[in-house]
Amino acid sequence: MQAYPAALDELIVFFESLPEGERRENLIDLAAQAAKHAPKEGESFDLEDVRKDAECTDTVGVHVRRGEDGSLRFAISLGPKVQTLTRALTTILCRGLDRCTAQQVIDVPQDFVPRIIGAELVRLRSQTVYYVLGRMKQAARALLAGQS
Repeated sequence: MQAYPAALDELIVFFESLPEGERRENLIDLAAQAAKHAPKEGESFDLEDVRKDAECTDTVGVHVRRGEDGSLRFAISLGPKVQTLTRALTTILCRGLDRCTAQQVIDVPQDFVPRIIGAELVRLRSQTVYYVLGRMKQAARALLAGQS
C-alpha cells in the first residue's frame, strides 16, 4: 500500500469508512471550508500561479510559501464558478499536504482521489477531480527547480 503524508492518510481512512451519503455530505461541508485556505490580505508567497485552465470552470490560484525547514504551506484562491467537488478537494489537499516538503507533494500519487470521493464521482467528473493536485505538484516542482 502507498505511503501518504500522515495528514492526507488520515483523511483517506476517514472517507473510506463512510457510506456514500455521508461521504457526499462531508465533501459538501469541506467545499464550504475552501475559502479558509485562500490567501489572506498582505500575505507573501514564494510562488504564486493564478490562471484559468481549460480543465477548470474558473480561475484557480496556487500560492506557496516555503518554511525555513523546507516545508510548504499552500493557499488556494478559487473563482466563484469553481465546482463544489474541486472546492472540497482543495480543502482536503491543503489540510493533507500542509507542511510537506516539495518532494513529498510531487511524490503523492493521485490514486487516493477515488478513495476519498468515490469511484462514481470520479467517473462523473473525469479528470477535473485531479486538477488542484496537479497544480500543487507544478508549484512544488517550480520551487524545487528554483533551488537548484
